[in-house]
Amino acid sequence: MIERDFEVLKEIVLADLNGLSSHLTYHSKGHTVDVIKQSIRIARAEGVDKGEILILKMAALFHDTGFLRTYANHEIKGCEIFLEKTAGLSFSDEEKSLVQGLIMATKLPQEPKTLLQRILCDADLDYLGREDFFEIGDNLRKEFIYYKIVPDNEHWKKMQLHFLENHQYHTQSSRQLREPVKRQHYLKLT
Repeated sequence: MIERDFEVLKEIVLADLNGLSSHLTYHSKGHTVDVIKQSIRIARAEGVDKGEILILKMAALFHDTGFLRTYANHEIKGCEIFLEKTAGLSFSDEEKSLVQGLIMATKLPQEPKTLLQRILCDADLDYLGREDFFEIGDNLRKEFIYYKIVPDNEHWKKMQLHFLENHQYHTQSSRQLREPVKRQHYLKLT
């Protein structure tokens, strides 16, 4: 895989993500762009080499594309879309397998096995330990209520508290940078 392939695919996929439902107020094009950015930041902090960062960026780009086709089990559809979009490009079978494994690692509950999977999982939930947590969380609340994942705001708050209480960052850099802020958010919600 080469950087040029990623840049071409990035343009195509981000354009495709403009077609996401307007009810996906959290799982949006903006979320995908943020996950790519955070993946790069975390990977550099963890000492990952350029080639692996490219694999990581590709997985971040495709990790939520499955929402174009389905809500439940969107990771599987994201893998399918990745294989469709990369057919005929310079990807080895090993690279394709790595990207698919990264996408699947973001499925909740997250159980990443490799460093790259841990990085992508942390990037996907990076906002939990950031100052924009409440704004982004409200977008997720709206989406969850619309898709009937929670029936109302009261259930949302319980779910959010439970999630924050049980969530753990997987990389050392995210634990150091994001965990203290995430803990403050939890305390504000209790």
